[in-house]
Amino acid sequence: MLRYRTLCCLAAMLLCGFTALQAQTAPPLNAAEIRLQMKKLNTLGSVLYMAAHPDDENTRLLGYLAQESLYRTGYLSLTRGDGGQNLIGNEQAELLGLIRTQELLAARRIDGAEQFFTRANDFGFSKNPEETFTIWDRKKVLGDAVWVIRKFRPDVIICRFPADSRAGHGHHTASAMLAAEAFAAAADPAQFPEQLDKVEPWQVKRLLWNTYNFGGNNTTSNDQFKLDVGAYNALLGKGFGEIAAESRSQHKSQGFGVASSRGSSLEYFSTIKGDAPVHSLLDGVNTSWARVDGGDEIGRLIQNALIAYNMDDPAASVPALVDIRKKIRALPDGYWKTVKLQETDKLILACAGIWMEAFTRQGEIVPGESVETDLQFINRSRVPVTLKKISINGEDVGEEHLLPFNRFESIRKTVTVPQRTAISQPYWLQHPHPPGTYIINDPQLTGNPENIPSLRATFFLETGGETISVTRPLIYKFTDPVKGEVYRSLVIAPPVVASLDNQVFIFTQAAPQAVPVKIRSMKGNVSGAVRLQLPAGFRADKASIPYALEGKGDETEVVFQVSPVKINGQNIVDTLTVVTTANGREYTNSITTIQYDHIPSITIFPSASARLVTVDLKHNGRRIGYISGAGDKVAESLRQVGYMVTWLGEKEIMSGDLSQYDAIITGVRAYNTQPRLRYWQPRLLEYVKNGGVLLIQYNTSGGLVTDQMGPFPFSLSRDRVTNEFAPVKFLLPKDSLFSYPNTITQKDFAGWIQERGLYFPSQADKSYRKPFEMNDPGERPLDGSTIIANYGKGKYIYTGLAFFRQLPAGVPGAYRLFVNMISK
Repeated sequence: MLRYRTLCCLAAMLLCGFTALQAQTAPPLNAAEIRLQMKKLNTLGSVLYMAAHPDDENTRLLGYLAQESLYRTGYLSLTRGDGGQNLIGNEQAELLGLIRTQELLAARRIDGAEQFFTRANDFGFSKNPEETFTIWDRKKVLGDAVWVIRKFRPDVIICRFPADSRAGHGHHTASAMLAAEAFAAAADPAQFPEQLDKVEPWQVKRLLWNTYNFGGNNTTSNDQFKLDVGAYNALLGKGFGEIAAESRSQHKSQGFGVASSRGSSLEYFSTIKGDAPVHSLLDGVNTSWARVDGGDEIGRLIQNALIAYNMDDPAASVPALVDIRKKIRALPDGYWKTVKLQETDKLILACAGIWMEAFTRQGEIVPGESVETDLQFINRSRVPVTLKKISINGEDVGEEHLLPFNRFESIRKTVTVPQRTAISQPYWLQHPHPPGTYIINDPQLTGNPENIPSLRATFFLETGGETISVTRPLIYKFTDPVKGEVYRSLVIAPPVVASLDNQVFIFTQAAPQAVPVKIRSMKGNVSGAVRLQLPAGFRADKASIPYALEGKGDETEVVFQVSPVKINGQNIVDTLTVVTTANGREYTNSITTIQYDHIPSITIFPSASARLVTVDLKHNGRRIGYISGAGDKVAESLRQVGYMVTWLGEKEIMSGDLSQYDAIITGVRAYNTQPRLRYWQPRLLEYVKNGGVLLIQYNTSGGLVTDQMGPFPFSLSRDRVTNEFAPVKFLLPKDSLFSYPNTITQKDFAGWIQERGLYFPSQADKSYRKPFEMNDPGERPLDGSTIIANYGKGKYIYTGLAFFRQLPAGVPGAYRLFVNMISK
């Protein structure tokens, strides 16, 4: 289960709740949405939902609370989902966490809630909270939850899961336990007192558990508080079952696309702490402006503005909204003043048809460089609005003037990026971290879903005697001939990056191996030298290699010959790092870009590192056919140890000569994601019968494209062993699996990461052999991790062992065992 792993003030926190601006910088509101937001302006209540992972949240309830009840609504996910599986690509661990973070933000843009996180890392499936808390830093994760509660100040907290085994996952149970602890700790000034120079203790009114009936587990009962969240919202033109489906379907990496539902839908709630609700979730909480001293008149003004609102002419509401803003601004400083000023400003801009953005046509910039920016704005109403100034990185630009009706204006300004500007690296990934907890050096960043943009432009506007400041991130905008206008985050880059084609280099003998390093300039005129920082036991043919790149984006490749000092039968696993000098400074960054259509492009600069592994490995056969599944790096890993791997598709399987392959392997979840396997399966089994070796990696039991994955019957269970240190018993020590071509011992199960395996076969026909037995501590032994059958002249293997994690991580014993499995 272990994995190898290489807010300021209140106003700033509130701003960070709306950080999902990378898709577009000025999300518009239509006339119906403006009316809905005006109604929300008159509601002063807040709810925080808490669970463990992306996709744990109840999107129908979140949408209902945010856009029907009109409460300020947030979702606190303790983790970013790093330890899950990936149905759309081969990203794992932190890279998958980045994808799932953006999927959550995409979901929140639909259901109207805000998104927060703690520093807890999803280290994979956990069977109980005791195990979870041995890996998470419980106190720090609790402190993060308290920090978010004290800043978000929810009236009610709702858990997704119970604090017991019914939660079905150690992380789920832990999230409920931490919610109860945070409920009390947030109100106690003696708890986490270091936070109190920025926030105040906060007493939540009640803690509820949103009970459920799914997965064969019904925790609802008629005596629980009920809420019908199946309403249809005419202003949105959708019911909350439809909104929930759109929101939940953003979790594409988890294959969570769902159909819309319509009509009445009850949610059930059990009270954990505080008094039980009778009429509404926020019973006992005054959600009108009367909860704020001096707020009664503001509530009346908003109600009058709603009565007078004309959807054909939203601009007519600007004077009333300006008066409301003056009244709010006159209130004593406080939480709701800050929240409602932001909401009012957004409404004034929307009603006035004000649009602004700040962008560059350059996607990457290095600190110290200058970049040409475009500051654009327009007033699409006849409301008098004066642009006072624009401030970009502290420098004022533009002349004060009245914005004319419907005239598009643009100011081009060259801006120098300060040398101290940090590169674009997510704040939780800036330092190496232990398996269960990210390192966050700036506590005020805690809870934020992503980085605060480094470069921003602030537009100062005046209307009705009120000055409104509007901040827009400086973004990269371009036009794609297919997609049209595309917005991306502006990437702050080091001057040079180094990339390695392989993340693992496997040495089966002392002969040197080529390690090509691709050097890319992120600015013009970069020169220096490249060297490898090698661990003890390895050497390179050159101490360093010079390079010089003239243009931005130029690339060159240098090649080192690396070899182990000696191969003595011992497995060595260590790390090399590429060190590149540029203009007198050293850099160890590579570059990784993740692009999927449903989320913004993600660029990060991880360490330019790779694993160096020596392993005593013998082969039998060299030619492998590989059928892709949901996404893994097993094929690339096999190429590292000398196999020739061919990707197999319709033509190769149905019309090709399969006998040329010494073994055929299916990628993870291939039988869940590759519909043609229903038709390919007879050909694959014929290949086995004629003398081939077919190895099937893990699948899940739901949504199989065929019920005949093997030559003899078996089914799939949810059995798994999550402890990567779990002892493995050899049930058939004389089987060739343990002796040919490599002698397998207990040492080959050392150094595994995250888990032993998952979704083990069950109810297997007696024709199958079961070579292993293993179990998590305190649980019954499981003998279904791998099943093997002779069929005709060939061999069939189904394995739930997590080779898709072990091989890319360079686990020596996993290579030795896998090679034995695919050997004849």
